[in-house]
Amino acid sequence: MKDAAAIARAEQVAREDLVMFVNACFSCTGQREFYNDARGQAVSIEFLHEYILGNYRRLYTRTLAAGINHFNQALILLNLLATGRQTPPGDRREEGALIAAALRALPPQRAFRVLELLRSRRINNRRARAIAREYVAGRPDPDFDAVKYRSKLRSAVVHAHLKLEGERGPFLFHGWRKRVYTRPLLEKFRQAHYAQEALFELPFTIAEGLARKHGIPRSVFLARIEPRLTQAERLRLQGAAERADGVEISLELGRAPLTKLALYALSLAPQARQERRAELHAALEQAVARTLRRAPVALGRVAAVLDNSFSSSGSSEKRRRPLGVALAAHYLLSAAAREYRAFWTTPIEDPLLGVARGQTDLATRLLDALEWGAELVIVVSDGYDNGPPNALVELTRVFRTKLDPERRTSIIHANPVFDSELFAPRGLGAAVPTVGVRDAEDLPTVLGFARFAEGAAPLSELEDYLAARVRRMLEEEA
Repeated sequence: MKDAAAIARAEQVAREDLVMFVNACFSCTGQREFYNDARGQAVSIEFLHEYILGNYRRLYTRTLAAGINHFNQALILLNLLATGRQTPPGDRREEGALIAAALRALPPQRAFRVLELLRSRRINNRRARAIAREYVAGRPDPDFDAVKYRSKLRSAVVHAHLKLEGERGPFLFHGWRKRVYTRPLLEKFRQAHYAQEALFELPFTIAEGLARKHGIPRSVFLARIEPRLTQAERLRLQGAAERADGVEISLELGRAPLTKLALYALSLAPQARQERRAELHAALEQAVARTLRRAPVALGRVAAVLDNSFSSSGSSEKRRRPLGVALAAHYLLSAAAREYRAFWTTPIEDPLLGVARGQTDLATRLLDALEWGAELVIVVSDGYDNGPPNALVELTRVFRTKLDPERRTSIIHANPVFDSELFAPRGLGAAVPTVGVRDAEDLPTVLGFARFAEGAAPLSELEDYLAARVRRMLEEEA
């Protein structure tokens, strides 16, 4: 009996550890939050990674397939490559395949940063070199990489002893000024150091530095480089360009990701949002449709308790992100649910025109959602319930023990903010499972993960869940 109880307790601890880790990997980006600084975030998440890697290596590796954010994927890749000797022989094949697939799936700037960090951390084992070689060889446009990621690519090539074909080797190592190149992009880069016209045929991030070197006015540069801007660059630059430089950069809102689009809308002045309301609303609906095609989810009668208190304004590094996630979740849930109603902590008539203000009164809004008769209540909040403090904790405790012990109504807390002191997103009491999110697009994934956060599912089910995610990721990769 004692052995059985000890095994059960060990499994419970393992499940709780892994749930905490996955939630952290959805929400933490190592950046400053409203209540926590960046240093505390970095120390907390690095400790958590070391702890899970040391105790649950196989599940730590499989977290790469769980849909976590890019910041934590990169940390996992570095830690696995640094500790390859500790991989059990039976797990080497799967671990290597996951590392390669996850690296290819990262945005190129993050993937090259991982390869660059291998050098600074002196990680140079055989597997690390093979992963770097495979990644560089598989890139679709090597000339573009040589120009845009020049220092990172050079660092990876030197560290992993890679051989480059054609003119990329001389371009990276032998002084690109010393010769004329036959490859058009490499030659344009060389010419751009001497002729202003050539820089307007380069990628924006490369041309930007050269424009400063040539003394080209910012407004002139943005106006002429606009045709070469990517969609992400247009979304990032539009508001700043209009305010600082008087330059209007065209943007195809219908192609923007859901949460980034919500953040862009919130960055606009209230009058601009009002004038462009129909355009922004249509674009958000299109983004939701694309999200649900990639990750379909069908919900019943859903209520959303959405936090638009002052703390949802975020931090200097993550401006309005909690509010942006709430707005994007509002659009996503309204499209995925059969019946839907939103309850904002500070009531607003039009979510697109909302701002972050007031205290966080989650309890009153949850009561409204329950009175409406929701089958599923999703609370999107940073977890700081202060109007009055901790009222929601007591409310949910009474609701679960006295009014709904059969759990006919599901309540899930989706938190986009990592609390460095708790090593996890801040929860709302034992009666409500908390799942971390980075973007509203994570909701279809984390809703499936919520049963593990609730504590009802055993460790074996969590292991099966992660194994299934691994199989799906590797099959898609193949």
